[in-house]
Amino acid sequence: MELDGKSKTPLYEQIYEFIKSELQEGRIRYKEKLPSARALAAHLAVSRSTVDLAYEQLRSEGYIEAVPCKGYFACQLEGVFRWEENPGIRQREDSDPRRDYLYDFTPNGVDLERFPFNIWRKINRQVLSEEHTDLFLLGNPQGESGLREAIARYLHQARGVKCTPEQIVIGAGNDYLLMLLSRILGTGRQVAMEDPTYRQAYCVFENLGYSMCTVEMDAMGMMVEELEKTEADLAYVMPSHQYPMGIVMPIGRRYQLLQWAAKRENRYIIEDDYDSEFRYRGKPIPALQGYDRKDKVIYLGTFSKSIAPAIRISYMVLPPSLCRLYERTAMLFSSTVSRIDQRTLEVFIREGHFERHLNRMRTVYKGKHDLLVEHLKGLRAVCSISGEQAGVHLLARFEDGRTEKELIGAARDHRIKVYGLSENIVRHHAREGVGREPAGIILGYAALSEEQICQATDILKTAWL
Repeated sequence: MELDGKSKTPLYEQIYEFIKSELQEGRIRYKEKLPSARALAAHLAVSRSTVDLAYEQLRSEGYIEAVPCKGYFACQLEGVFRWEENPGIRQREDSDPRRDYLYDFTPNGVDLERFPFNIWRKINRQVLSEEHTDLFLLGNPQGESGLREAIARYLHQARGVKCTPEQIVIGAGNDYLLMLLSRILGTGRQVAMEDPTYRQAYCVFENLGYSMCTVEMDAMGMMVEELEKTEADLAYVMPSHQYPMGIVMPIGRRYQLLQWAAKRENRYIIEDDYDSEFRYRGKPIPALQGYDRKDKVIYLGTFSKSIAPAIRISYMVLPPSLCRLYERTAMLFSSTVSRIDQRTLEVFIREGHFERHLNRMRTVYKGKHDLLVEHLKGLRAVCSISGEQAGVHLLARFEDGRTEKELIGAARDHRIKVYGLSENIVRHHAREGVGREPAGIILGYAALSEEQICQATDILKTAWL
């Protein structure tokens, strides 16, 4: 493996792409062990965190698995589930030499160049040097008390969330927390989700055995009058910045949702506070949970976007009544987050590094956001832009008759990777009719530099005009 330090592609992404290619082409076989992150970092002369990011991305996509105390091993790729309608399309794309993209508008990216790795590394060393041998023992299944206290303070100050540390459960990703929630509530329920929606969550709910339904959205988010027509007793929403539409739910609609939940004892709202840290117009609206007076909101948050994807620490805030159920039904599951990582994050938050990093990234992302919006003005003749109030992605809707497939193909021909809205549409009839509706393209900008945004949008204008 050779890394190009002068390439615009981040080093961790180069490592990720190389190993993924080796796995896909069978050069790394099923159950074969990969080098340890430390060994690979030393071999490539890069930081350990760079390799950790690459491995975590491969693990999250199902290419490798982490076996405790043993390392990383290749997964069996035959039969791996993919969301594409036609697997042959993905195979042809993977074998296409043009997939060596110049720029990738991934909505899942973050700007790692500005993360204070030195501070994180220093805190991590301090934690390991402290004479706390208990960190190497099994901890509280609910998560370390110090981290839960730090998160409770942060949520109260930044998001208006009202909770005690005892209401917080720590886990390695929202998927794990949703599994715990299924143990608390049971799966004999129907979950309502917006459409389009975050399909990963839809997939998790479906695999956990929930009955699923979708609810139409308007310019304010999930339509509560349509929700009332369903049999749902759980509503999953992203009011701060709905993915992928980018809608920020106004306060009036939030109260309507709370009223819906309050009508029946077994109804709850699952609030995924996606992208809540980054808002560019006006004052941030506090979390829906902060307006809840009936203990009807289950709040989910993560540090994957605000810090880095490889820091797999998420949290769930349970209403007091569900805390008792959690103690009876779900505390037998051990914590999936290392106590050392939890302690490191606790110190990172408590000493003010997290708040300073967030403030810095708000400025950085706003600059990228404003630059992308400005450069997309040249496409206004063929598309409209939405979702520009918050978050780290925009949505371009094309009403000139071209299909999403044509737009993605044109961008790919110019070595630009963009993402289709239809990948997030659940209803089958909507997916079939996506070509007759305005085609949607998702443009994530967090991982691109300002120079890359300018260059990539100039190329897109050539591809699409």
